Amino acid sequence: MTRSVIELTPTVEDRRIARHAAAAIALTVAEAAIPLPLPGVKPGLANIVTLVVLARWGWREAAWVSLLRVFAASLLLGQFLAPGFFLSLAGALASLFVLAGAMRLPRRWFGPVSHSILAAFAHIGAQLVVARLWLVPHDGVFYLAPLMGGAAVLFGVVNGFAAAALLREMRRLDGERRGAGGIKEDAPPQL
Repeated sequence: MTRSVIELTPTVEDRRIARHAAAAIALTVAEAAIPLPLPGVKPGLANIVTLVVLARWGWREAAWVSLLRVFAASLLLGQFLAPGFFLSLAGALASLFVLAGAMRLPRRWFGPVSHSILAAFAHIGAQLVVARLWLVPHDGVFYLAPLMGGAAVLFGVVNGFAAAALLREMRRLDGERRGAGGIKEDAPPQL
């Protein structure tokens, strides 16, 4: 009897996605420990990581990070296949769909802050639709839309500015490393 061995060698991209997903998962788990004044209103700190990945490495890597975060965090928090998981998944998918379109907008006027606000609105909109179709079969759930929209604007702006600040710092560090001869021009920065 001969054994066959399958060996998977992770690429640089695989490792980068894993690192960013781990950071997003850690932020999601930490955020779950914060008491919230209103159910369902969260700052979405893990979205900062997704926005940075989106800006630096593109939509495909951002999608991996976002979806890995949803699945892993739901497993860690004991919410896998519970209503919260489906709400989070719907929000993440809607945000990714909107970000795919937002990446085609002129960078001169659209950056991390506007992307963050658009993604936050998509996230909350998808969650309200899922809640209406599955959890609360009554249109009264949409009375929460103004409150959730306000939270989307607030947290979208805050997360967008945080992502923009991180991106500026990463560019500064890249410039210092390049100037010191420490990295190659085409090597992506580490987060």
